[in-house]
Amino acid sequence: MVRNPILARFQALARFRQPKRTDLQEAFLHQEKLPAFVRDCPAAMRFLNLVGPLPWHQFPDRNLSRDWGQTAIPYSAFSAVCLLKLNEGLVSMDRVRQYLIEHPAFIWLLGFPLLRSRDYPCGFNPELSLPSARHFTRLLRNMPNACLEFLCTQSTRLLLKHFAAHANPTVGDCISLDTKHILAWVKENNPKAYVANRFDKTQQPKGDPDCKLGCKRKHNQQVSKTASPSTPFSQPFPAHTLQIGEYYWGYASGVVVVKVQDQGEFVLAEMTQSFDHPDVSYFFPLMAKTEKLLGFRPRFGTFDAAFDAFYVYEYFHHPDDPQAFAAVPFSEKGGCKDRTFSPEGLPICLAGLAMPLLFTFTDRTTALIEHQRGKYVCPFFSKTAKHKSVRSSCPIHHPQARHGGCATTMSTSTGARLRYTLDRQSDGYKNIYRQRTAVERINSQALALGIERPHLRNGRAIANLNTLIYTLINLRLLRRLLSDC
Repeated sequence: MVRNPILARFQALARFRQPKRTDLQEAFLHQEKLPAFVRDCPAAMRFLNLVGPLPWHQFPDRNLSRDWGQTAIPYSAFSAVCLLKLNEGLVSMDRVRQYLIEHPAFIWLLGFPLLRSRDYPCGFNPELSLPSARHFTRLLRNMPNACLEFLCTQSTRLLLKHFAAHANPTVGDCISLDTKHILAWVKENNPKAYVANRFDKTQQPKGDPDCKLGCKRKHNQQVSKTASPSTPFSQPFPAHTLQIGEYYWGYASGVVVVKVQDQGEFVLAEMTQSFDHPDVSYFFPLMAKTEKLLGFRPRFGTFDAAFDAFYVYEYFHHPDDPQAFAAVPFSEKGGCKDRTFSPEGLPICLAGLAMPLLFTFTDRTTALIEHQRGKYVCPFFSKTAKHKSVRSSCPIHHPQARHGGCATTMSTSTGARLRYTLDRQSDGYKNIYRQRTAVERINSQALALGIERPHLRNGRAIANLNTLIYTLINLRLLRRLLSDC
C-alpha cells in the first residue's frame, strides 16, 4: 500500500503536544536539573548563560491555547531564536533552522512544541518540532514590538541593579543620545541600479512600503578645496546656494546610552522611526523612557549639533542644581552666532544696550513643539522712547538705525538663552561632551550586528530587529560583568 505523504504529515502534526514551557531563567538558576543532552551541548549552555538572567516567566507572550491555524510557536521561544541568530552571526532564517536541527538542545531549552519520537536520542524529532524558515520570517514581521521591548527594558534593569549593588549611585546622571541611519533593502538605494527619479519622495519603493526618504547629512561646502565654485548652466542658481547631501530610503534608530567608568556602556532606551523624521523628534519619547527606567531626570546630557534646540537645554536646566546642563555644540543656525543677554534676560545689541520686548506670540511652525517667541527691538525705537532726538542717537551709528533700528525674534524660554550663554570652552563642558563617545561605541557594536543594512522589507520587522540588537548588546555587557564578579 502506498502511503499518502499529505496524510502522514497531518498525522505527524496531530501528535504535537505542548509540554510544560521551559523557563530559561529557571533553567539558568538550576542547571543541574537540565537533561544530559542539554548540559552536554556547549553552545546551548553558553547561550543559556547569556539570556538566562532575564525574567522569561514574565514575558508578555501570546495566547498559546488559541487556534492559530497551526501549532502555536511561543513568542518567547522565537525571541530567543532571534537573539541566537544575532549572537552566532547566522545570516538567514534557513541557517538558523539548520543550526537548531544540528543542536536539538536549543529546541528543548527554548520551549518549542516537541514531536515525541524514540528514533532520536533527545526523545523528539528536531526537524518536525520546528516551523519552517518562512514562518520564522513571518513571526518577525508580525510580532508586536512591545514583546521585544520588554526584553530590552529588563536587560537595562538588570544592569542598573548590578551597578547599584556595586556602589555606583551616579549611573544615569549623564546620558548621551544619537541616531543611526538604516538603509532600506530597495533598489533605490543601489547606485548601480537605474531608477528614474530616485529621490522623489512621492515615488514609494515597491520593495518596502514603510521606508521613507531622508537625508543623512547636508552641507554647502565644496567636495574639493581646490575647485572653484561655478554656476551650473542647466539650472542657473548661485553656486554658494547649492546643497550637497546624502539621501537614502530607509529608517533611523534613536538610542540613549549610559557610560559607566571603567565598566562599559549600555542602552537605556531605543526607538525606530522612518527616515523622514528629524533627529530632534527622538528627544522627548526617549527621555520619557529614560526617566521611567531611572526613576529620576538625568542631570547631564550630551548630543551632537543636530540637537541644538532650546528645549534640549531647558530640559536639563534645574533651578535647584545650577551645575546641570546639556553639552551640545553650537550649530550656528538662524544667522546669529554670538548673542549676549542682560541680567534681566534681554538680548544686547551691537551697541551694548538691552533690547526691550515689544510683543510675544505663539509659534507653532518653526520648532518641534509649540512655544512662545518674542520680538525684541532697539531701545531707541521702543515704546519707552519719548523724544525723536533720542531715537536717532545710536552710539555706534548702526546702518539699521535709519530704518527703525535693530530687531530680533527669539524664543522667550530659558533654554534659548542657555544656548548662547553656555561656556563651551570650560573643563566641565568638555568632560561631559567626551562621554558622547559612548553612544558612538554602541552604534559601532550595532553596526557589527547588521543594523545598517538589514535584509528585511517591513517597518515592524526592522524595529523588532533593532530592539533585539540593543538587547543583545546589554546582555553581552551583563555576562561580562557577572563573569568578572
